[in-house]
Amino acid sequence: MKSLLIFFTLLCVGSFSNEETVTWDETSKLTWADFKAEPDAESDAVALTASGITFGYSLKTAGKRIAAVSTTVEAHFYPNKSWYLKDKGNAHILAHEQLHFDITELYARKFRQQLAELEVNQNIKAQMNALHNAINEAVSKTQKRYDQETMHSMNIEKQKEWEVFIGKELKALDQFK
Repeated sequence: MKSLLIFFTLLCVGSFSNEETVTWDETSKLTWADFKAEPDAESDAVALTASGITFGYSLKTAGKRIAAVSTTVEAHFYPNKSWYLKDKGNAHILAHEQLHFDITELYARKFRQQLAELEVNQNIKAQMNALHNAINEAVSKTQKRYDQETMHSMNIEKQKEWEVFIGKELKALDQFK
């Protein structure tokens, strides 16, 4: 019952991609119908979740000075890059895949929090891009650690621990959802 994650990170300035996405929402969970890609015949995985954080911003200037910044940060799931083996997918594996998406949302919230703490200055674009790179590294490490510790969902006790942990972390950052 091994599952695998691929984490796509997109930096979007201006317009977002036309690719089909599912935006993270606490009131709805992924279903197997959301996984639309063809399974990778060479993979040992039962499922693959493609998710990422989109980031966009706009700047308001006064002369040559940056006067204000507006940002958009969203956690997305990519149906056309996500797949599962129909004969092996079950509720337990789907919950594991959902938690990958929840981890993506957690880091989107952490990113929103960090952006909110920035002061507008002439280096704001470089600062935001540095934060974006750092958050992407952090989420990638967490996703890998999650799969390692849960043995890709096979360690049921660790899976439950992660579910509780991520739930608490999301709640702690509720103001940034």
